[in-house]
Amino acid sequence: MASEPLEAEFAHPPVLTREQEDEFRQLAQEGPLSSAATISTESSPTLADLKQAYNEKGYKVVEFEKGKGEDPREWNILKKWYVTLTTAFLCMAAALGSSIVTGDMAGPVTELHTTQEIVNLSVTCFVIGFGIGPLFFAPLSEVSGRRLPYCISSFFFFIFTLPSALAKNSATLVVGRQLAGLAASAPICNVGGSVADIFTVEERGLAMATFSFAIFMGPVLGPLIGGWIGQEVGWRWIYWVLFIFTGLCFALTLFMPETLATALLSKKAKKLRESTGDQSYRSLEELGRPPFSETMKIALSRPLVMLFTEPIMAFMTLYLSFIYSILYLLFFAFPLAFQEIRGFSIGMTGVTFISVLLGISLAMLLMPLQERIYARATLNGTYPEARLYPMMLGAIVLPSALMLFAFTGAYSWVHWIGPCVAGFLFGFALIIIYISGNSYIVDSYSDYAASAIAAKTLVRSLVGAMVPLYINQMFHHMGFQYAGLLLALVGVVIAPIPFVFFRWGENIRARSKRASKDVKKSGINGDRTEKAESV
Repeated sequence: MASEPLEAEFAHPPVLTREQEDEFRQLAQEGPLSSAATISTESSPTLADLKQAYNEKGYKVVEFEKGKGEDPREWNILKKWYVTLTTAFLCMAAALGSSIVTGDMAGPVTELHTTQEIVNLSVTCFVIGFGIGPLFFAPLSEVSGRRLPYCISSFFFFIFTLPSALAKNSATLVVGRQLAGLAASAPICNVGGSVADIFTVEERGLAMATFSFAIFMGPVLGPLIGGWIGQEVGWRWIYWVLFIFTGLCFALTLFMPETLATALLSKKAKKLRESTGDQSYRSLEELGRPPFSETMKIALSRPLVMLFTEPIMAFMTLYLSFIYSILYLLFFAFPLAFQEIRGFSIGMTGVTFISVLLGISLAMLLMPLQERIYARATLNGTYPEARLYPMMLGAIVLPSALMLFAFTGAYSWVHWIGPCVAGFLFGFALIIIYISGNSYIVDSYSDYAASAIAAKTLVRSLVGAMVPLYINQMFHHMGFQYAGLLLALVGVVIAPIPFVFFRWGENIRARSKRASKDVKKSGINGDRTEKAESV
């Protein structure tokens, strides 16, 4: 997979080294460099070793010429920010698309003469697309570059939003949402690479803040916007607003330049072969590119293999999937707490999601503090478990937030500020758990980062997609407070996961064929610490 995962970019300091980023930019594959060519070297092979190996075989490896603007990282700032804002809008459209329809879920039930469960499928099917789509769009980007998948994705997202806006029956509504969700998934798996394509690590601060807003705040803005639209002009206009916004995003992609280094270098090599007649001009990606069928096989199989064979992948995916499902649960539980129990209007219920936004904002503002903690923990050398400090804090805050929501949201005589405080705490826990957990996964499997994140994204989306199918029945039949208590207790049960990996993660990684072998070091000379007892 050529795409550097977006999750690799959110952590500070960066998860991937400059050398690893260069590998992602110039090679459309994962795994050790030695798998691309036979390299005779006693040390770990580098890109320079790989280029030399191909040169010795008679190939002329094509590279970007410095100062000529061939490398996207040399583009002017306006061109870079056009790409940044366009991809951020694509992410915002996908994020809003998943949740904005929850602003009015009762309208389609009445007008289309169907049940609430069927209408809830409009959210379920869309989120399922988020998990399945990247398995196909990521390898497609290796062949076509980033621009074409962006254009195709945004076009079909735009087109398949229309049936939902015009739906005369529930089947049209649900099928349209399923197709739109599949189409909307391309930005999720490609924007991380787009950031790395055009910005160096030192330049990414503001660009990543823009993406942070789109990725993390977009889903929560959906009910806020959709609630007022649904209240004032009806549920169909929620889809019409989304249709207009996705159309704008599609128009922007038409003028977006290609940024993927492998695609640009392959194009340059092809021009050189045509102009000189010398067939030895090749890009690294062309020389090491496996057949597309093999690429697809790896893209579909490796994430699942890692999920079932790597303990870190399995348990961290479980935790991150749970907190992602709680985010979607709130889209349905907040209306129960505020509309059904307290009599709020649809629009005012959407306003209560500002509490979650505030929690997310505070967590993002405090991330530089995590950077200082990480720097102190890695004075003698980096190791993945140093990423887990925020997640351990979040593991304590999360069940506390769910408990507070359960026993304040359930009673009309409790002031509305109670469940809002719970939403604030959840938003705070969401970010510190999610960024920390993703960073730990990418750090642990840096050579297979894209596959690791693809596995996590697939399971996360499927778990989140299930929420609309049971949430109303669960809260109504168990009782609001006991349904919330059950979720809080699940949070308590899985809370030890980051603590366990912090203590024994090094031993677990040592037994893995794919995981990083970096260990915690201590002392002036950076000697290894004594290994923990076998798990």
